[in-house]
Amino acid sequence: MLIKAQDSTLLVIDVQERLLPGVHEHETLVKNCRWLIEVAQLMDVPVRFTEQYPKGVGPTTDQLLELAGEGNPAVAKTVFSCADAPECAPLLSEARGKTFVLCGMEAHVCVMQTALGLHQAGNTVFVVADAISARNPLDTDIALQRLRDEGVRVVTREMVGFEWVRDSLAPQFKTFSQKFLR
Repeated sequence: MLIKAQDSTLLVIDVQERLLPGVHEHETLVKNCRWLIEVAQLMDVPVRFTEQYPKGVGPTTDQLLELAGEGNPAVAKTVFSCADAPECAPLLSEARGKTFVLCGMEAHVCVMQTALGLHQAGNTVFVVADAISARNPLDTDIALQRLRDEGVRVVTREMVGFEWVRDSLAPQFKTFSQKFLR
């Protein structure tokens, strides 16, 4: 199954500034999440942000939040899974289509629980392997294996980008190839 831009919502999960220093390869995580957000914007894919207990942990990193735009605040939650968090219900019900592309942290907690919950609710879920992380790389590896075992699709950011663009004659392809494939 290919990922269709017109059916997708990109969900950026809990990439919070105060937690980043302890996350494995956090600079790469932020860079790859930013890449996905910018490609989503190019392809007119809605982007939504969540934050795990921001009163205690702080907000989403400015490097990503600056791309959110006005009227798109991060949704604060305390339940690890966005699929189970009452605060996320409006975000999920307003999503375009039933396809969710997930990036963020931590891979084995909020990302995995959200992916499994959305999948169990009948949605199509893609987790972007090179745009998730955790404090311990083993947790990311095991989370990805468990997600695959449960039927969640695991992809890379370039797979998402090329599937959203779909055609080299698409009007967005020139920008995609010049800006995002360097």
